[in-house]
Amino acid sequence: MKDKKEKREFSSLKWEHPGGKLREVGPRSLNDAELLSILISSGIRGKSAEKIAKEILERFGSFHGISNQPLRKFLEIKGLGDVKIIRIAAAFEIARRMVQEALKEHEEK
Repeated sequence: MKDKKEKREFSSLKWEHPGGKLREVGPRSLNDAELLSILISSGIRGKSAEKIAKEILERFGSFHGISNQPLRKFLEIKGLGDVKIIRIAAAFEIARRMVQEALKEHEEK
């Protein structure tokens, strides 16, 4: 019963940035654009980090689609520069290595 009440309270909250939402209710509560916008960190005049993240996902379709793009393709998106692109690429590489480790551990069992 308490969990349902807490969920209702959190669902009525409005966060200014997805990082606050992650902190308060956890990473699984964020959609893909919100997670990606945390890596992007800040937007530009007239275009928030979340709007940039949505544009990336619309252009490439999914996280899998993003992971298969050369870094130069991201420069075509207004609001992304070297630092933000490198941050995204590093996060995807960390995820790739985590999957590789999990697969290796699974094969060893």
